[in-house]
Amino acid sequence: MASSLPGLLSSTAASAQPATGRRMGGTPTAFLAHVRAAREGGSPFDIVEHCHNFGLAGVQTNPPSLDPEALRKFRQRLDTYQMHLVSDPRLPKDAGELPAFEAQVKAFKEAGAVAFHAALTGRRYEDFASFEPWKQMFEQRQRQVELAEPILRKYKVPLGIENHKGWRSAEQAAWMKRLGSEWVGVCLDFGNNLSLCEDPLETAKTLAPFTVYTHIKDMGVEPYEDGFLLAEVPFGEGIVDLPQIIAMLRKKDPNMIFNLEMITRDPLKIPVFTPKYWATFDDAYSPLPGRDLAKVLSLVQKNHPRQPLARTAGLSPAQQMKIEDELNRQCIAYAHEKLGL
Repeated sequence: MASSLPGLLSSTAASAQPATGRRMGGTPTAFLAHVRAAREGGSPFDIVEHCHNFGLAGVQTNPPSLDPEALRKFRQRLDTYQMHLVSDPRLPKDAGELPAFEAQVKAFKEAGAVAFHAALTGRRYEDFASFEPWKQMFEQRQRQVELAEPILRKYKVPLGIENHKGWRSAEQAAWMKRLGSEWVGVCLDFGNNLSLCEDPLETAKTLAPFTVYTHIKDMGVEPYEDGFLLAEVPFGEGIVDLPQIIAMLRKKDPNMIFNLEMITRDPLKIPVFTPKYWATFDDAYSPLPGRDLAKVLSLVQKNHPRQPLARTAGLSPAQQMKIEDELNRQCIAYAHEKLGL
């Protein structure tokens, strides 16, 4: 059953993590300023080295190529650093793309990947202006995962599908139950579903039985004229109950992987007071109850951030990297000192 996924992952993840199994890895989106600066400078960003220099014990990235020698050297470096690896294979859109998908899955496993990650949507309230196109997208994503599942089962690497502002947690949990695969579950993002009017703790309770991998973050909120602003903030400064969610996930799997996603950017606008925001919700197929809206708006009103939410617009690349590094360091220190990560 799908609820056994954390146990399946633990047997492979444990061997890739440090002996304590209690430290945290990093995601590419935690280092966007560095990624942009490297791209503008004409060189690739070495996320493995960057995470290692921050004292992180894992990384979400893909190997540099599918060449066997490159894969061997890549894995050797991860093993030397005692870092776990989560990768992002491109899911097949149709049967014609299955060979390429299988080649990636095989290669990424050889490189040491203990789990896969997929973010299959953008923000539904921005990308769609009516219900039917959103529904078609959701059904297409489910077909893609059904195509991919036999290959994931063959190579025995679980896929975590992120709650990436495309569907509410109840919709994703129902999907996982329908699929019923040991090799497809959830990448639980601790904060994303606030944008869909969900309390982070309720999201975690709904998706925890299916979670194979996580993006850990804390979130700050502020009211604005069309709804509320949402932004990642240093651990301990936001509204996410990090200790309770971590304890819940570790109860399911003591070796659960937590990878840092402290995104440094301008706050996102969640326009809950506009008609377009509600256009993709349907009372029968995809409801968003008024009580959930009221609960999140109450959180916004009662939890003003300790300091203004970070903004990066207009800053130089060097200034953005400096802020990004400082916020990441704060999160890492808090995780070590307060969260056992």
